[in-house]
Amino acid sequence: MAATVWKGYITFGLITIPVRLFAAARTERVSFNQLHGECGSRIKQQTFCPRCERTVERSELVKGYEVEKDRYVVVSDEDIKAVAPPSSDNMEILEFVKAETIDPIYFDASYFMVPEEAGKKAYHLLLETMRKSGYSAIAKIAMHQREFTVVIRPHADGLLLHTMFYPEEVREVPEFRQDSSVTVKPQEVALAEKLVEGLATDFDASKYTDEYQGRLKQMIEAKREGQQVEESAPKKRAPVIDLMQALQKSLGELPRKPAATVAAVPEPASKPVAQPKRRRAAGG
Repeated sequence: MAATVWKGYITFGLITIPVRLFAAARTERVSFNQLHGECGSRIKQQTFCPRCERTVERSELVKGYEVEKDRYVVVSDEDIKAVAPPSSDNMEILEFVKAETIDPIYFDASYFMVPEEAGKKAYHLLLETMRKSGYSAIAKIAMHQREFTVVIRPHADGLLLHTMFYPEEVREVPEFRQDSSVTVKPQEVALAEKLVEGLATDFDASKYTDEYQGRLKQMIEAKREGQQVEESAPKKRAPVIDLMQALQKSLGELPRKPAATVAAVPEPASKPVAQPKRRRAAGG
C-alpha cells in the first residue's frame, strides 16, 4: 500500500475537503554500493566528531543552523513544529488560473490527491467544476519542513497536485537568451515545419524507456556471468553547415506513415424486380 505523504484539508470557499497526498512518480535507477576494493566488503559510514575525536551515535545528534563561521543555533523538532504555518494541515485555494498560463519550468514534484470518505462528494464537485471550467487551482501547502506554492489540476481519475519552484529558485543563466543577430530563411522554416509534421504523433509514455539503465543492467548481468562486456561506440555528430541540405535529407529519411484506411462504402442493395401480375382467365 502506498505511503501517505501529507494528510489534511483542502478548502474551497467555505467547503472543506479532507484529503491525502500520495507521491505520483519516483525515479528508478540502478544504484551502486561502496565496497572495500581490497576485500570486497561493503563499507559503513560513521559520524565522527573531530573535537571529541570519537564516533558519535545517532541518538547524540541534534539539528544546528550555522549563523557564523563554526557557530550554530541548535533547533529541536518541537521548535520546528511550533513555527509550522497553517498550511501544514490546511491547504486553502487562493485563486484559479488557466493551466496554459503556467510555465512548466516552475513544476517540481507530482502527487495524487485522494479524498477521505467524508469528503468524496465535495471532492468530486470540485473536480467536475474544474474540468468544465478549464481552470487549475493555486494553493499553498507545508510539508518536508518548507511551504510550497502548488497547482492543482483535474485529471481523468481525480485531482493532481504539483509543487512549484519559487521565482528566486529558477536560475538565471546569461547564456540562455534569444540571439537577435541570428535569422532563418522562410524556406528553412517551411522545410522544418514539414519535418515536424512528419514526426508528429499522439504522446504515449509507454513507448519510451531508459536505455541507459537497461544497458547498465545488461552489463551487470554479463559481469556476473563472467562474460565479456561489449562497448557501444557513441555516434559522432558534425555541426550542420547547410541547413537546407540537412532538412531535405532529414525529410527523405522520415519513416513512411501508414496510409489512413478508408472504410469501404457498401453498394446500395439492388431493388427486387417486380414480377408482372398475371391476369386471371375469364371465368376463372
